[in-house]
Amino acid sequence: MSTTLIVLIVIALILVLIYNSLVAKKNQVENIFASVDTVLKKRYDLIPNLVASVGKYMEHEKSLLAEVTKLRADASRPNINEAQKIALDAKVSSALGSIMVAVESYPELKANETMMHLQRSLNEVEEQISAARRAYNQAVTDYNNAIEMIPTSIMASIINYKRKDVFIVIESQRENVSVKELFN
Repeated sequence: MSTTLIVLIVIALILVLIYNSLVAKKNQVENIFASVDTVLKKRYDLIPNLVASVGKYMEHEKSLLAEVTKLRADASRPNINEAQKIALDAKVSSALGSIMVAVESYPELKANETMMHLQRSLNEVEEQISAARRAYNQAVTDYNNAIEMIPTSIMASIINYKRKDVFIVIESQRENVSVKELFN
């Protein structure tokens, strides 16, 4: 076997390995996003029950309940891309947080068995979403690093792989909780 042929075979093997590693990272991101999507669906399935439970008590928060219902419908649309789902998730998180804060103003609602069960279920789902977001963000970071670092960046540009967005915390969720207000 000639040296040239051996060099070409080694180069071809390296290119195949690089290509395969990029495909594996892309598929990992898609797989983990599907897991995030599943947990988000669980959350969206809880929303109608939450709205029904709090609706009769929260006459003054009708616009908030309508917003949550609209966001749920938007998130359930077919053909919604990852970036749109990430943005909707942030809006839903904020709206659900506002509902839970509003619940505190209704003692009879806080004592309602159905509401307490829904709150527990929602808290559990939110923890699952948080864990899924962390896994997704790690997979996206690995993927983004691979498509930006040499030599894999060359192959990534050839096969037209683009950066993916991570889940980020919206500004309102970054603010410190006022413990004083919680006890008023």
